[in-house]
Formats: sequence, C-alpha cells, structure tokens
Amino acid sequence: MSRLKERYQKEVLPALMAEFGYKNVMQVPRLEKIVINIGLGEAIQNPRALEAAERDLAAITGQHPVITRAKRSISQFKVREGMAIGMMVTLRGNRMYDFFDKLVNVTLPRIRDFQGVPKNSFDGRGNFTLGMKEQVVFPEIEYDKVDKIRGLEISVVTTARTNEEGRRFLQFLGMPFQQA
Repeated sequence: MSRLKERYQKEVLPALMAEFGYKNVMQVPRLEKIVINIGLGEAIQNPRALEAAERDLAAITGQHPVITRAKRSISQFKVREGMAIGMMVTLRGNRMYDFFDKLVNVTLPRIRDFQGVPKNSFDGRGNFTLGMKEQVVFPEIEYDKVDKIRGLEISVVTTARTNEEGRRFLQFLGMPFQQA
C-alpha cells in the first residue's frame, strides 16, 4: 500500500469525519482518479509531436497514454474530425496515490517562485484542476531530450460534494494552496 493511502486512512479520514460531522466513513471524500492531459495543437503540422508527448507522459505517469481525437471539424484551426489533438492518462488505485504523492512532495516544490496552487481551481463539485506550463518540472523528464516545452493539465477527481470539502480534503493530503 502506498504511503499516501496509509496516511489517508490513519490521519485524514478521522480528521475530516470530525471537521464535517460525517456519520459514516463512506461519506468522507476520497480520491477517485487523476487525469493528466496534454493538448497538442502542433500535432496537425508536426506528427512527431505525438511521439514526443507520448514518451514524456508515459515517463511521468508510468502508464501508456491514450490519444484524444477531435470530435468535430473546425476549419479555422485546420482540424478535421478524428485528427489526433492530444493525449491523456487516467490513473486509479495505487498509481494514483503514488502520482499525487510525487506531485505534492517532489514536483510542485521544484517550480521556480512557487507560491502555492490557486484555491479557485475547483469545479463546484469538489474536483480540482491544475495547469502546468512545462513538463520538465517532473523529475522523470530529462531536460536534454525534450524537443519542445509543453503544458499539461492535471485533474484530481474526488468524491467530495462541495468545493470546501474538496479543498479541506486536498489540504489534509498535503496540497500546498496559496495563502490569501
């Protein structure tokens, strides 16, 4: 079992039950999945971009990414239906806990001038989305082998019902939010 999952069961669960007054353990918010997404607009002109992004995403997550395709054609962007326009990985179980642990304790502190993640990146149902400007902050990425700096989006899906429940849950797990 991962270090973060043990901490969740021993510390976070009792603390959240006391703070929000849950009567049942199943009411307490928990991590459901983490989705990592890279949008590749340049894949239209440069087919090699897909290979490079796939290599980076696989190194970061330890899992093979899925190619996302355009749902409809958009002539202004020269995109046709079915074209490859991105990559994504969905993490669940122990891989999810290991990735979250690595994100909070290793990756985020490596960002220069890091002041914390924004508190307002919740969707209204307790799910949190974090955008990163470059993939090189992850320790698995070798800077010399990067062909282009790409941004990525990390969505943390929880079972929390409100933003406040989700925020407190992620704070207990160690997510460094900005101080007001």
